Amino acid sequence: MSLFLLTFFLLYGALHFYLLVKAKQAFSPGMAFTIVLILFMLLMITAPLIVYFSEKHGFISWARFLAFVGYCWMGFVFLCFCCLIAVDLCRLFIFAGGLLFPGPWAALVPSPKYYFPLSVLLSLAVALFGYSEAQSIRTERIVVSSPKIPREAGRVRIVQISDVHLGMIVRHARLSGIIREVKKAGPDLLISTGDLVDGQINNLAGLAEILREITPRYGKFAITGNHEFYAGLAQSLDFARRAGFTILRGEGLTVAGLINLAGVDDPAGKGFGLYRAVSEKELLANLPQEKFTILLKHRPEVENAALGFFDLQISGHTHKGQIFPFRLLTRIFYPYYGGSFPLPPYAFLHVSRGSGTWGPPIRFLTPPEVTVYELFHEDK
Repeated sequence: MSLFLLTFFLLYGALHFYLLVKAKQAFSPGMAFTIVLILFMLLMITAPLIVYFSEKHGFISWARFLAFVGYCWMGFVFLCFCCLIAVDLCRLFIFAGGLLFPGPWAALVPSPKYYFPLSVLLSLAVALFGYSEAQSIRTERIVVSSPKIPREAGRVRIVQISDVHLGMIVRHARLSGIIREVKKAGPDLLISTGDLVDGQINNLAGLAEILREITPRYGKFAITGNHEFYAGLAQSLDFARRAGFTILRGEGLTVAGLINLAGVDDPAGKGFGLYRAVSEKELLANLPQEKFTILLKHRPEVENAALGFFDLQISGHTHKGQIFPFRLLTRIFYPYYGGSFPLPPYAFLHVSRGSGTWGPPIRFLTPPEVTVYELFHEDK
């Protein structure tokens, strides 16, 4: 965690330094304005820490306000950085072209006083659109047929929420919107695939009650994500149980005699000494093999040894990048970055885009989702 925080603040600080240099190139501000801008940037860089300690010491209203401002700024700065980097790459290509093929290339190089304000305006427009998109929850429907589903069960409807990140920003209004979509789906079974809560969860009054409104006939099950450990595992599990979830931590069971469910801990627990290590293959092999088996795993990583012992893996974690073009980086670390993927021999993996947001309350080209799986019998 210390290494993660150090890396985060170094990168976030470097990003702000880049923007400061670009702003000075564009406007040549005086010393007084530059100092004010630097102080504001320092406040925004350290905002996550200030929010954490403000909330910890009871300054809840201030913490929520600064969290909203600081994380919206984070999203805007990322978008602005992407725009400016794109322009700088174009300038580099033009410069290289001038070296290889002499000519009036300099006339094609845009001036910072033009492209910087345009980048700011474009980033602001995208951020506003992304804020709206983050509120627009989509329902993704996936139909699964298998001879392992009992014919007499009819259609079994499983609904997945993932990466809700309840905390300083995602609260009653956003959660109520998610629950409305869940209710419309009419689930027989509700699944949460981790990160139900965020890093600050001391003040979640009333949120567990909203989740308790959903009472599927086959129950509600959850697994840990990395943020359950960041927020404090005991508090996170207590919240999930009050919300009506049964937590699976390296455990499996058969639900209503119809399907097998198995859930594993997120590897983030290793850093806290709280990880329940299990062999996925052994966990799954101990379940009735004639029944349809679902593996709940927060990170979209596939353990090769477990292939052939489950029919469907349900994951989240990646948010599909949340703000494009961040998904390009996400794909490097998680090839299964979002959507559905076939797995040998006859299984498949679905990776949710997530139902909430982490950090900036912004999504761009990756709307939040509630996933509905309709399982029914079909002879093969």
